Amino acid sequence: MRKCLPLFGLAVLCAAVLFATPARASEPKLIGTYGDWAAYTFDEDGQKVCYMASQPKKAEGSYSRRGDVFALITHRPAEGSKNVFSYITGYTYKSGSDATVKIDSSRFTLFTQDETAWAPDAETDDKLAHTIRKGSGMVVTGTSSRGTETKDTFSLKGSGAAHDAINKACGMK
Repeated sequence: MRKCLPLFGLAVLCAAVLFATPARASEPKLIGTYGDWAAYTFDEDGQKVCYMASQPKKAEGSYSRRGDVFALITHRPAEGSKNVFSYITGYTYKSGSDATVKIDSSRFTLFTQDETAWAPDAETDDKLAHTIRKGSGMVVTGTSSRGTETKDTFSLKGSGAAHDAINKACGMK
């Protein structure tokens, strides 16, 4: 999978528009690139949002076409939310299916809707963020609406520094 850090901003800006309409979001600003992760901030309705993002090093599956793939962790301090894990998969998930995240020996189940998967609750978000910070590799598997199984492999190099950067930018501990 190609490395395309500027698309992170576009993907999150699109997600902000899709899921927070009629929110007004500014153009994302790069805080920095840390290994295979990048950290950004933007303003949404006058409130600061901070996120870190990465793309897979390897994307597997028997598909003919697939959009860009991103793993993200987002802080929205004005809403009291932090460490929200989301996964943009580049295709529409099979209705009612789950996606799975495996980081080293830890495993997490995400719920899916359209092209995105999320952790089921804030406790899981926190555990995922902590495990991503400390882990060495992450594999995300899912099933498309056409029944195609995918497996995306991420490097977690730089994830701790990227998380530190978004924590600092959004005043989180």
